[in-house]
Amino acid sequence: MSPSDTKHATNGHGTRGPITRADLEAKLRDITGDVGETVDAARGIGVAVAAGVGVLFVVGAYWFGRRKGRKRKTVLEIRRI
Repeated sequence: MSPSDTKHATNGHGTRGPITRADLEAKLRDITGDVGETVDAARGIGVAVAAGVGVLFVVGAYWFGRRKGRKRKTVLEIRRI
């Protein structure tokens, strides 16, 4: 193939000719379809990770709050004489 033959690219069907709007739309649909499937698969994992991080945050806040409360707790003794 010589450099002058590169004016016309092959479309998806193996024939030579100008690239049409339908060729571009079909290729874009193929690409976005693959991306859409990947996004849907990753979304479930992302929701699970976000829920796990939220639970860990709440448990950590509770634990650190109890610990700080124990340190600052005042002990008061009342004795009867």
